[in-house]
Amino acid sequence: MKITSFVLPFLVAANTSAADLVLVGKDTPPVPIIVFKDAPPRTREVANVLAGYIEKMSGKRPLVMLGASDPTPAGAIWIGVQPEVKTLFPKVDFDFKHPEEIVIAANEKHVVIAGRDRWDPARPDIETKEGVIKGVQQEYGTINAVYTFLQDQLGVRWLWPGELGEDVPQSDYIAIRAPFEYRHHPQLRARGNMFNFSSLGNKGYGRSHEWTMRQRLQLCSLGIEGGHGFGDWWERYHEKYPEVFALQPDGTRSGHPNPHNAKLCMSNPKVWELWLEGVAEELKNDPHRTVFNASPNDGWASGHCVCEKCSAWDHPDGEPRVFNWFHHNETRPATSDRDVTFANKMGELLKQTYPGKDYRVLMLSYGHSRPAPIKARPADNVIMTIVANFFGRTGLVDRGSTRGDTFRKQFEAWAKIVPSMFWRPNTGSPAGWQQGLPDIHVAQTIRDFKDVAAANCIGIYIDGIWEHWATQGPLYYIMTQLAWNPAADAEAVLADYYARAFGPAALQVREYFETIEKERMAFTATDGEAGVFTFPQLYTADLLRASQARLDRAAAAVPADSVFAKRVAFIQAGLTHTKLLMDTITLMEGYWKTKDSAVAERVKQNWAAMEKNAADHPYSINWGPVRPTTPRMPGLHPDSPPPKAKKKRVNDLDLN
Repeated sequence: MKITSFVLPFLVAANTSAADLVLVGKDTPPVPIIVFKDAPPRTREVANVLAGYIEKMSGKRPLVMLGASDPTPAGAIWIGVQPEVKTLFPKVDFDFKHPEEIVIAANEKHVVIAGRDRWDPARPDIETKEGVIKGVQQEYGTINAVYTFLQDQLGVRWLWPGELGEDVPQSDYIAIRAPFEYRHHPQLRARGNMFNFSSLGNKGYGRSHEWTMRQRLQLCSLGIEGGHGFGDWWERYHEKYPEVFALQPDGTRSGHPNPHNAKLCMSNPKVWELWLEGVAEELKNDPHRTVFNASPNDGWASGHCVCEKCSAWDHPDGEPRVFNWFHHNETRPATSDRDVTFANKMGELLKQTYPGKDYRVLMLSYGHSRPAPIKARPADNVIMTIVANFFGRTGLVDRGSTRGDTFRKQFEAWAKIVPSMFWRPNTGSPAGWQQGLPDIHVAQTIRDFKDVAAANCIGIYIDGIWEHWATQGPLYYIMTQLAWNPAADAEAVLADYYARAFGPAALQVREYFETIEKERMAFTATDGEAGVFTFPQLYTADLLRASQARLDRAAAAVPADSVFAKRVAFIQAGLTHTKLLMDTITLMEGYWKTKDSAVAERVKQNWAAMEKNAADHPYSINWGPVRPTTPRMPGLHPDSPPPKAKKKRVNDLDLN
């Protein structure tokens, strides 16, 4: 029997049948949880997590065992593949054929929760740029299977991070329908960097590491970098190997536009040699790494190599694009064919150097390589990362395109020719995404995620999710559910989210978010990439007043001091932040024209109120990224003047 998510997750005594599997009885202890012997640390840990949630639900904690007792228990929850489950479930195939494949199966006495696991007991910890990450596996199938079981069979929800966002059903009798078998393997194998600030081991702005793990994002099987591949090369090599850097039109190899964004002479075999040396270094730190970055540095319009060999890799029929060098602009073909040719060469060398290894090259389609190539085609071990910025934007045009192509059109062109690709949009801040405003686009994101999956993407990296849960939470939630299973019924997911989170106030809270979303979509359709001083045109006094009325009705619909009331108050914290920030923006726009100490004092009071609001409602607004001194808030505090406007050169545009 196939189990559908988002239905009644477990059974109570009144409607159980003889064939249903009882996990916790009113007068009997819970069945034990048995983890396979020699399980890696994170898998042993998740068995205790499962036991903890059963205890939260029923008040009774199951015994967790490492390996089965003798004799075998009459009933049990089996975690991972172990000899006993093959006997107990003779018709279940435990020979997992797909990466990250999971299986959950039950009969009248037992349930097995397992998945494809890959790990190296000799190398459980790896050194990264962010420090040591412990308990690393190459695949975490069993762990993700447990979280799937908790969500789909036991009905646990992680609506947002923290205790308030956790919704756990309560019953002293828990049973699940049996028999059944459920199998799944995620198409999007690279999910861990979708919430890039809360990816595995990340120590940046992220505050949601546990939540991303619960949502089956963090522990994925294909780690990718979202950025560029040669940021430290100028510092490392410009004195010893100046010839590896891009030839400029003035005959120099100056590293223009700056050391971090210096371009390479891709056709130079010395570049290939040094890149392979870098691969060897990476493998020393992480011998199980399989994807290696060969993407050109940022500063996408500036400093590209004009040598004869690199230029020959460009196709003359490529889209004409405007390139910048020091005191020089020139129209040349897009670099898509050049970059694919370079990636293919690195892929060829990987195969020669590491025969039999499934090593792949990562190449960005970004800047002047956004158009699909004319002739070059990525090799089977090249993953193209398509930086197509249609996340949250409808019909946004690539401003580097001389044809006026949209990012969506470019993505679709690449999808027709690549063996595998990632979608890696920059989010920008079209309606206050970075500032913690309700810049949400749920309906469009549902369509986009499903379209991206239909284009056979194998991963999503989004730069960046700032983790403002009180203003953007419904969007984050649907993103995680679709990343795990793009075929999920998105409307059912949303209905479940609002009902579980807000109970009697579900309709009012949903109306609150969807009304703002409608206004937001209309605003971004005409304003594109708006700046912070334009946001009051969207979040008008009328919209804020109507939004407050909806939340007032939501608050009136729920019992005082209930968990639903606390969650409505959590959403109210997002609206409070929005109101205070709109007032601040309006005040500061006038302040920079005529400085007034009374206005400055009022603004400082607003900032103090915003900080307290965020602190009083943990996870509502991620305060770190939105403090008045951050790059996302220039000009919104008397001590933080707006940056001086610079005259932009041709194509010297910020697409982030």
